[in-house]
Amino acid sequence: MDDLQKLSEELVHLARVSMSQQTQQVQRLVSRIARSYSKRLPDLSSKLAALLREKPTAQSPLRSTEMAAVPVDQDSRLQLVRCEHTITLEVDPVWPEEIKEVLRRFCAERRQQERLIAAGVMPSRSLLLVGPPGVGKTLSARWVARELGLPLLTLDLSAVMSSFLGRTGINLRHVMDYAKGLECVLLLDELDAIAKKRDDVAELGELKRLVTVILQEIEEWPETGVLLAATNHPNLLDSAVWRRFDQVIHFPMPSQDEVRELVGHLVGEDRVANDLLDAVAAALSESSFSDVKRSIDQVIRHATIDDLPLDQALARFIGERAERMPRRARCDLAADLARSGVSQRRANELTGVSRDTIRRRLAESERSRKG
Repeated sequence: MDDLQKLSEELVHLARVSMSQQTQQVQRLVSRIARSYSKRLPDLSSKLAALLREKPTAQSPLRSTEMAAVPVDQDSRLQLVRCEHTITLEVDPVWPEEIKEVLRRFCAERRQQERLIAAGVMPSRSLLLVGPPGVGKTLSARWVARELGLPLLTLDLSAVMSSFLGRTGINLRHVMDYAKGLECVLLLDELDAIAKKRDDVAELGELKRLVTVILQEIEEWPETGVLLAATNHPNLLDSAVWRRFDQVIHFPMPSQDEVRELVGHLVGEDRVANDLLDAVAAALSESSFSDVKRSIDQVIRHATIDDLPLDQALARFIGERAERMPRRARCDLAADLARSGVSQRRANELTGVSRDTIRRRLAESERSRKG
């Protein structure tokens, strides 16, 4: 079949679905035509891509987030999706360099769609964010929405589950159809609540059908939108889910250096001595970003209420945290403080571990490293 005949058939199909007012199907067809002819008819492809990016008009079913009615659950009448129209962040996320680069490139692709289409490719449209709770998955979604200047719609899939499983599928389709009609970032939170492995014999057939629904919805997500999904339990996800996303980002627990960077952002680098910030980071090592923020916020509250200088409140926090630790963990903390640049005397004051014990622990660590 030559190009002209193929294009003719696609235009007839497009006209048919347009007259039946299947708005989302129209978008998908236009997007597919733009991709198919990006090399052979680049001018046509660019014009179609520009149309897809245009904001909906008041006469169109695709209206702005303020104008569209947010879908609600039929039983509870509660909104199924949470909308943030303007994203502001207290502090920018702290990421490993490789995660920072992936997210920057993702946003760059979305901003330069025309150049990519002219080169014969479409920009990435979806990301799967994987990692334990509190490591920055939701914050990353908010950052992407802020960088792109788009509203963020968050669908908590664990909350959308209905006592009537068939209705859960309906709720899910309503939200996806709603989001497809908007220029937005959609975050599917707790993806593992629905997209579970279909080989699990303990799951009901209806739950397995929900997996098929979510896979279809992800597959049909329009090129013009941004779809993100987050999971704390990647081992529960159906194998087909991974292939539906353009990229997968694995978020590790933060390193002590990353904890130190976040603590500095939260308290202000110029308000507290560096050795004390290092000590706080050591005390919070192996904590998630959300736990670090929660702890520092609590310290600032205590400092304000008790009328304490911030450095004293932070020192008290380290002491209280050390007191709750088993002796071995407390000794490890004191040695970590000393290794991070805190004087042994200061480490003793903060943790109550004697300087002799600190020196002994440091020596043992050095022998272990060499041996």
